[in-house]
Amino acid sequence: MNAAFEPIVGRYLRLDIDGRPHRVYVEEAGQGIPLVCLHTAGSDTRQYRGLMNDPRILQHFRVIAFDLPWHGKSSPPAGWHREEYRLTSQSYVTAVLTMCEALGLDRPALIGCSIGGRIVLKLALEHPERFRALIGLQAGAHVDPYYDLGWLHRPDAHGGEVCSAVVSGLVAPTAPDSERWETLWHYMQGGPGVFKGDLYFYKIDGDIRREIERIDTTKCPLWLLSGEYDYSCTPQETEDVGRRVRGAQVAIMPGLGHFPMSEDPERFITHLLPVLEQIRAPKG
Repeated sequence: MNAAFEPIVGRYLRLDIDGRPHRVYVEEAGQGIPLVCLHTAGSDTRQYRGLMNDPRILQHFRVIAFDLPWHGKSSPPAGWHREEYRLTSQSYVTAVLTMCEALGLDRPALIGCSIGGRIVLKLALEHPERFRALIGLQAGAHVDPYYDLGWLHRPDAHGGEVCSAVVSGLVAPTAPDSERWETLWHYMQGGPGVFKGDLYFYKIDGDIRREIERIDTTKCPLWLLSGEYDYSCTPQETEDVGRRVRGAQVAIMPGLGHFPMSEDPERFITHLLPVLEQIRAPKG
């Protein structure tokens, strides 16, 4: 028998977020500088399994990922059946900052993809002093709707399969088949209406086009990494953010799509390691 545990440890954290009790699922691995990872809309922490199994990263970083409330193994708060889930800029910022505080993290590095990349920009704008470094993956300032969100939550369609179908074209054509389908499987398992609720933030409430030029990278360095195969946050949109945010460091990653850390972890990590080295470098 060839069996081995991965280095990832998962636990549940009980805490209040915005005045409501929550039970949030948290995974971590490694030691050193805290690196908090934020998943994409409608998915969960499993997207960061590549980072959390890479010894080159774990040697120097305590990689932490948590399922947002309503996602993955984090249940919605009590009374969820009487409300419609909608992620907002305020609720997202509150969740991230509350989790970092509850975990006792002193100026962690933060990496987020898609909606996580958007909230990275929001945090860079409003709370740069809380972080030592911010990394936005597929981090555009806005996105125009390009499909009918109503299909993501309706009684005559399988929500998980529809969500998976919607995002399937965002995966790079060069992604390994096994990683592509695991990425899509995560979407097939999302709760009813959760992906749709996340996109309220991504497409409407989280539009920060008029604000990003106020981001001050002297307070917290900002990296923007985007895959070349993405029509949700295109390379051009990422480069536009980079031009408007003085000091932001931008890289377009060949052979990757909208879910770089999940669809092709090995390829993505080659682009991430130089960034992590800069974060580790002594300041002086």
